[in-house]
Amino acid sequence: MTAAAISRTAALALGDDALILSHRLGEWAGHAPVLEEEVALANIALDLLGQARILLSLAGDEDELAYLREERSFRNLQLVEQPNGDFAHTLARQLYFSTYQHLLYGQLAAGESEFAPLAAKAVKETAYHRDHAEQWTLRLGDGTAESHGRMQRAVDALWRFTGEPFQPVEGLEGVDRQALETDWLASVTAVVEQATLTLPETPRTGGWMAGAGRQGLHTEPFGRMLAEMQHLHRSHPGATW
Repeated sequence: MTAAAISRTAALALGDDALILSHRLGEWAGHAPVLEEEVALANIALDLLGQARILLSLAGDEDELAYLREERSFRNLQLVEQPNGDFAHTLARQLYFSTYQHLLYGQLAAGESEFAPLAAKAVKETAYHRDHAEQWTLRLGDGTAESHGRMQRAVDALWRFTGEPFQPVEGLEGVDRQALETDWLASVTAVVEQATLTLPETPRTGGWMAGAGRQGLHTEPFGRMLAEMQHLHRSHPGATW
């Protein structure tokens, strides 16, 4: 595989992560529990969409890659395609992913790969995404009995998708995956314990973990989400504003 092909593989993986999670967060428009959170989630979605545009442009035509690819051609993590569920479910997904993304971009920003300039900007955005998820996890986990129960169920439900981010991705040069996972686990554990929650006992090695999104294998909800995301573009090909 050539260097260009490897670079495209990495750009698609990171770009698809950002694109799909951006769409999922955008689904909260008009449905968030309070107006302030509707604005916050929309801003995070827009940050991710901006990252996706840059990354997909490194791999080809951003519109074609977003709207004309079939399901098996997407390389996003299975974590980011999971349905929003209730607000706690969305926040658990955000805690797991934004912690990973912030740490990853921190490593990339310090390196010399073609992703370094993007990472240097994105690491500032993802720091906010991470803090937002952490604060809400603490608020719900250490809140009422109802909010605690919902947050615990969300943490448990999404745990099986947290192994895939640390699998190797061709073209992500200079990433210390072992350090990345160690730092991620330490950070998430600290937040979850402070929120009076517990992580599942399923071991991260030796236990079953989902992890085929990078190979184009996705969970059932992804197909429905993709059909909605691509509907307008496919229904009116070549349309311009």
